Amino acid sequence: MQRSDGRAADQIRPVSFQLGIAPNATGSVLVAMGNTRVICGVMIEETVPRWMKEQSVSGGWLTAEYSMLPYSTNTRKPRDISKGRLDGRSTEIQRLIGRSLRAVVDLEKLGPRTMWIDCDVLQADGGTRTAAITGASLAVAVACRKLVDEKKIGSSPIRKLVAAVSAGVLNEGPILDLNYEEDKAVTVDFNLVATEDGEFVELQGSGEETTFSAEQLAGMLALGKKGIAELITAQRAVLARLMVESA
Repeated sequence: MQRSDGRAADQIRPVSFQLGIAPNATGSVLVAMGNTRVICGVMIEETVPRWMKEQSVSGGWLTAEYSMLPYSTNTRKPRDISKGRLDGRSTEIQRLIGRSLRAVVDLEKLGPRTMWIDCDVLQADGGTRTAAITGASLAVAVACRKLVDEKKIGSSPIRKLVAAVSAGVLNEGPILDLNYEEDKAVTVDFNLVATEDGEFVELQGSGEETTFSAEQLAGMLALGKKGIAELITAQRAVLARLMVESA
């Protein structure tokens, strides 16, 4: 299937990671997937939420916040604070980011501290939540490495890397990694989050005023797993370069 940007149906957009984009963060990454760009920053607080203390829950905590900057879209998007509340979409996405990372981080190993992940969309062209998860996974890996280097923890609490990608059905066929134009046109919209060993963390899918078949679902799952494997390979390459540079 020929797509508007010339990609094959099973092809992800060009992906890149720029580390250290936010020097004050413990770990930070600017992730670009096509024209979608998201800054993912990780900061550590040497304390845990009050509910953990009250319930005598051991270990640490990891949580995320997500926002789209006003200039990330073609028309200005007002900041949530100007509306006096977080919109439902932002709430859903930041909870998804938090769940995705908690699935692969050993909170006991993290110790009695809170890991904050802030994902801010600089430019939105589809797949902002999946780019945020993919970038956040790398930012968390960098932050955990710094905690080990500073001897605050004995070993990295990361069990696995995690990444996410979108898929959909366009003209009856499955396609991978939707840009904004495709996101508006597809009849089925799907988001997949999975670990480096192919285990799913979360699947989100729905028909856009239509239904989809088991065969179409299987096609999107296959494309999603392929795309996530490629994204994790790209994450691994960045971490390998970081190890060489810091050796």
